[in-house]
Amino acid sequence: MYLKDQNISIIGAGLVGSLLSIYMSKIGAKTSVYERRGDIRNDINSSGRSINLSLSHRGMNALQEVGVKDDIMSIAMPMYKRIMHAVNGQITIQPYGQKDEAIFSVSRKELNILLMNLAEKNNVEFNFQSQCNSVDFKNTALKLSDKIIQSDFVFSTDGAGSLVRKQMQKEGFTDSSENFIEFGYKELTIPPDLNGKHKIENQSLHIWPRKSYMIIALPNLDGSFTCTLFFPLSGKNSFESFTNKLDLMNFFNKYFNDLVDLIPDIPSQYYINPTSSLGIVKCYPWIKNNIVLLGDACHATVPFYGQGMNSGFEDCFLLNNFIKTSKSIKDFKSMLPAFLQSRKNDTDAMQDLSMHNFVVMRDKTADNDFLIQKKIERMFSKKHPTRWLPLYSMVSFSNIPYSQALLIGKRQSKIMEHIMSQRNIENMSDSELENLILSMIDQ
Repeated sequence: MYLKDQNISIIGAGLVGSLLSIYMSKIGAKTSVYERRGDIRNDINSSGRSINLSLSHRGMNALQEVGVKDDIMSIAMPMYKRIMHAVNGQITIQPYGQKDEAIFSVSRKELNILLMNLAEKNNVEFNFQSQCNSVDFKNTALKLSDKIIQSDFVFSTDGAGSLVRKQMQKEGFTDSSENFIEFGYKELTIPPDLNGKHKIENQSLHIWPRKSYMIIALPNLDGSFTCTLFFPLSGKNSFESFTNKLDLMNFFNKYFNDLVDLIPDIPSQYYINPTSSLGIVKCYPWIKNNIVLLGDACHATVPFYGQGMNSGFEDCFLLNNFIKTSKSIKDFKSMLPAFLQSRKNDTDAMQDLSMHNFVVMRDKTADNDFLIQKKIERMFSKKHPTRWLPLYSMVSFSNIPYSQALLIGKRQSKIMEHIMSQRNIENMSDSELENLILSMIDQ
């Protein structure tokens, strides 16, 4: 491998940086990671960043490639379906895919720690409390507070607030935008019951959809659920509007009554836990000379499709494949910008999909027509798996490029709009629906 013995520096010891370091080490590069924070493995009081993460096929595929998937799955919990909780307490269930298909709930901090441990076993060197103050694009060097690190390549995986991306923009090497949406989030916790067990069904992602806002809950191994309230930042019924416990509890009793029994200390959690913003980062190009942006540093997204981490992990997987198919170091360097351009097209689509799924989760998952449509799609996909894969399955259970999934999804949406416009659709047989869809696909 022509990158063998190259000096690779990675900025940021988060999820993507830690996994990328394993990839680089396995191809024989001398790999060092520089992290401005301390070692989270030594901080027993920190739960790490919110929110619980959803690990799906793209992420697992990337973990499998470097032989760490089984280690990661040991700390993950399967979620085979969505369970929607209506205001009146009615429960509706929607499988995510076909039988045995699941996405997995995993703690960000536990996952990060495990990846760092596995990276160190692969001879990666971590340097904590090593703030990168700037980079020298011409000489591929990191300027730390006390020294300068010379490298052959630098990969910046330092998150949505990436210092490297901001410096690239300041020096005119990239066009960058950070667009925050009008919603934020706050974490709440459903604790285990007195026996240390989950209080509600634990192999599902739970959603309390309420049109302009929602709460989701993902299971943890310790019997708890990590809940996330996605809420407008301002206006009526928003983070801004609840300034006292009485109004807050009146709101929860009205719209999330069943959660009041599951979370015994809602006001305490609500006012102690921070409110965080949500936004999308876009930039291009992702490269200047031998310094490259990856993960959230160049394509941070909102969490509504659970693809932030998965797309970052897929960056690592696809970069590794690109390295393996390059004929020489010269070929790698000359073709890298084109590879990153192609990847940007896909991550742009991923960001569009993420925003679209926010509307689906908060507005449509409680809608009876939406549930009927998904049932029809699953039926048809099961009978014709090579001709129809639902959009969610393309994103979460396949390696189909995001941009291709988005285009196919738009065509499928037009077909399903016609199907759902049929009279008495609930009384139509599976064979009638199947033939109708086939007739439209074959047009």
